[in-house]
Amino acid sequence: MKNREDEDGPDENPRCASGKARLYIEESLGAGTSLTLEKDQSHYLVNVLRMGEGERVLLFNGRDGEWAARIVEAHKKNCVLALESRTRAQEPLPDIWLLFAPVKRARLDFIAQKATEMGAAVIQPVMTERTVVTRLKDERLQANAVEAAEQCGLVAVPEVREAEKLSNLLANWNKNAPGRLILFCDENEGPGATRVALARLAEEDKRGAPLAVLIGPEGGFSPAERDMLRKRSDTLAISLGPRIMRADTAAIAALSAVGLMLGDW
Repeated sequence: MKNREDEDGPDENPRCASGKARLYIEESLGAGTSLTLEKDQSHYLVNVLRMGEGERVLLFNGRDGEWAARIVEAHKKNCVLALESRTRAQEPLPDIWLLFAPVKRARLDFIAQKATEMGAAVIQPVMTERTVVTRLKDERLQANAVEAAEQCGLVAVPEVREAEKLSNLLANWNKNAPGRLILFCDENEGPGATRVALARLAEEDKRGAPLAVLIGPEGGFSPAERDMLRKRSDTLAISLGPRIMRADTAAIAALSAVGLMLGDW
């Protein structure tokens, strides 16, 4: 877990809409059990939020729903919580993956945060021929996804995967993601192509079907990559309209359109 006082981290609203602090943890959650938080989370509750014994915290782990817990020992390095009751059942994420070419750090943080809020089940960086950013910190992407889930009241966190070359990803796609359609954003597609393509998929009863949204780098896919994608039977080109978007904006715009037409909106 990233230190919550990291000045380069995402902006934080320490308490969710319920007024209670929310924390993502790895441990299993169940009634009548207790757990000891690690140092950073203990520091966050006791020093940053100034919480003490008897105050309540909401916990989730992406598997067991959301649970209310009470602080029984408010130590700065190893705060102890007692679980009391489940407040929400586990809710599945839409089966939509986001595949995107990495961008600069601040925009990368934005993509991880907003893709989590949009309900992406998998966040997968993809290296293309024109990708400029080649060094990533997977733990930073994961921390941004976790903090977005904490702040926005989500009970699930997307799986953050290691970056992979587009050519390798596609070569192994049928083995690793059988039956999953790739919707790739192609600036060569004319305005209205997205509406037509997604409406057709909706008519074919593809709502809720496994999908992946692929966003290229700010320089676009290379001609060879575009040709490779268009030759596949499990890909479909979509457009993001007549205006040029930054890669981080394009990722959220595409997830919004797909979520509306084929997701759980």
